[in-house]
Amino acid sequence: MAKNKEEKSKKNPSVAGQPSYTAKDIYVLTGLDPVRKRPGMYIGSTGVEGLHHLIWEVVDNSIDEAMAGYAKNIRVDLLPGNKISVEDDGRGIPVETHKQTKKSALETVLTTLHAGGKFGGDSYKVSGGLHGVGVSVVNALSIWLKVEVCRDGDIWAQEYERGKPKYKVKKVGKSKTTGTKVTFIPDSEIFAKIEWNLKTIIDHLRQQAFLTKGVKLEIVDQRELPANYQGFYFDGGLLSFIKYLNQTEKPLQEDPFYVQKEYEKIDVEIAFLYNDELEMRELSFANNIYTPDGGMHLTGFRSALTRTLNDYAGKEGYIKGKDEGLTGDDVREGLSAIIAVRLREPQFEGQTKARLGNPPARTAVESVAGEALKDWLERHPADGRRIIEKCLLAAKARKAAKAAKDTVLRKGVLDGLTLPGKLADCISKDPSESELFIVEGDSAGGSAKQGRDRRTQAILPLKGKILNVEKSRIDKMLLNKEIRALVVALGTAIAESFDLTNLRYHKIILMTDADVDGAHIRTLLLTLLYRYLQPLITNGHVYIAQPPLYKIQKGKESQYVYSDNEKEKLIKKLSSGNSDKINIQRYKGLGEMNPSQLWETTMEPANRVLRQVKVADAVAADKLFDILMGQEVEPRRNFIQARALLVKNLDI
Repeated sequence: MAKNKEEKSKKNPSVAGQPSYTAKDIYVLTGLDPVRKRPGMYIGSTGVEGLHHLIWEVVDNSIDEAMAGYAKNIRVDLLPGNKISVEDDGRGIPVETHKQTKKSALETVLTTLHAGGKFGGDSYKVSGGLHGVGVSVVNALSIWLKVEVCRDGDIWAQEYERGKPKYKVKKVGKSKTTGTKVTFIPDSEIFAKIEWNLKTIIDHLRQQAFLTKGVKLEIVDQRELPANYQGFYFDGGLLSFIKYLNQTEKPLQEDPFYVQKEYEKIDVEIAFLYNDELEMRELSFANNIYTPDGGMHLTGFRSALTRTLNDYAGKEGYIKGKDEGLTGDDVREGLSAIIAVRLREPQFEGQTKARLGNPPARTAVESVAGEALKDWLERHPADGRRIIEKCLLAAKARKAAKAAKDTVLRKGVLDGLTLPGKLADCISKDPSESELFIVEGDSAGGSAKQGRDRRTQAILPLKGKILNVEKSRIDKMLLNKEIRALVVALGTAIAESFDLTNLRYHKIILMTDADVDGAHIRTLLLTLLYRYLQPLITNGHVYIAQPPLYKIQKGKESQYVYSDNEKEKLIKKLSSGNSDKINIQRYKGLGEMNPSQLWETTMEPANRVLRQVKVADAVAADKLFDILMGQEVEPRRNFIQARALLVKNLDI
């Protein structure tokens, strides 16, 4: 009997109390169900980035029409009720019956994954989009979507609810034009918060206009009247783009380098400009899609740049022998470059298309860039001389920096250099639970050391304002005692020696005073982290502590508030009670708090307010650091004057 029961249990595990796993447990998701079940797989996330990705997918289809030579105008409207409309004057999505699906081609495109004109034939020589699933994904993740097509003299339309057609494609009027208009409302069941960021949309459309020269992109915000209109049109392509990115810089070149040429059916477009700065900025695109991790096209450009500048420097007598040759880092200091390729079958690595994997793209870019740069240097000898001199100075600084880093970092590893004496380390050696508070001054540092949780919280007080690294090379930077103390405390090393796996604290918290000096110190620290330790930010390890601005006391009870708005609300609330006097204490420095107050308000995980530092737009962040912390005074003055009337709570 026991034996029969055991055999029965093997045939059907659920009998033994285990969940069943048979054919009936295999679920087949049809149509657009997979998108609604796992939206993150298709748009990256259901947060603000994923929400805006819906717009990018529809705009990408219009851009594809423009790159194919059929569309000249693309318009995005932000409408009341979270509604978005994207319209182009392309050919219009076909509406005739599709032979395979037996439905209208329009409905097929809107309701079927991997359906479109980009998977074969000659409809599109190049295209972007999300592997052909773009507009159908938008349809699946919208509570309502309407598509209108002007084609062959007629207007056709169809509406959908959460990806399901409300009616068959029907003719609704006559038209003398062609094009497609998609209007949709994102589904609040999918997106926790539906809030469009106008600046994000404007920046994206401006970028697309630079990449698609000769095409006009417009955005009209009609959520409030009067409507806000902006339009972009650039005949210069990447040449216009590079000038725009460097409008606040001090260029070394009189003329930017620019080339556009086709190589074995791959269209290559490159623009670059050298500035009298230390940092480098490279943007790469494939079929108008930004590739933040570069790929074959960027590798090809770097190779051509290094080889061609070395050949030119040797030919002109600037360097002699391979030992004096310029490295890739040498030739990229101060460089601002944009590389764009357009190819038939782009192969992206990863769902988010961060890197281009086509080997022919490297060959194409390397060939086009090398040949064009050699010719450009011959025709621009003065620019060539300034570029080579800049590269030689970078090479000299590289050698000095290596010596400095060897002293500060390698010696620390090999010769047992101890952690900085001012560091009050935590007991835990587990980085995942350890926190490093970078504190302004010895006074606040003393309070923090006494008030902290010694097991998981380390304190590093910094004396005064650290060096502005935006204006300094790494060798000079590493001579600064405060910066050296921070680098050694973190354990990651710096620049090309950086290793995130050696990070000793997974939370790095900047805790400065709530006044102008504190804000300046915080900005200097963020500049250091952004320029030389950026993976700490991109991997979510950097936070800003928000200490209270006021302590408000009435009778024996006291409360802390973190903004003037909170203060006014609390005073109004307390004033309606008994007649006890309300005392208001304004905290300008962390040192004004005793250890228990600092712990309770700013350091205790249960009560504190931390803001995570993110770089959502690296180009904008890079540009802002240049303006606020760079050598040029005029752009900074203009920035301050333009925003002077917006300043609140300025300490005098």
